[in-house]
Amino acid sequence: MSQFATIRGHVTYSPGDGVPLVIPEGTVVEVVLAPDSATLSWEAEKGVVGLTAIPLIQYEEYLEAGKIVPKDA
Repeated sequence: MSQFATIRGHVTYSPGDGVPLVIPEGTVVEVVLAPDSATLSWEAEKGVVGLTAIPLIQYEEYLEAGKIVPKDA
């Protein structure tokens, strides 16, 4: 089951072995949780979807720091 959240701080992801990229503050993301990861998707540009999976522990750290704020919060 998915939920929505807003990026409210410095949130990054690494595509493959690449340099960490920033998800812009204010972006609304769809979050799908799995036992070991969180998949985030968003509209990076008009008609362009951003998609990444981050370790669940990293997602939880972003939540605790207030960098990702669930829509119901």
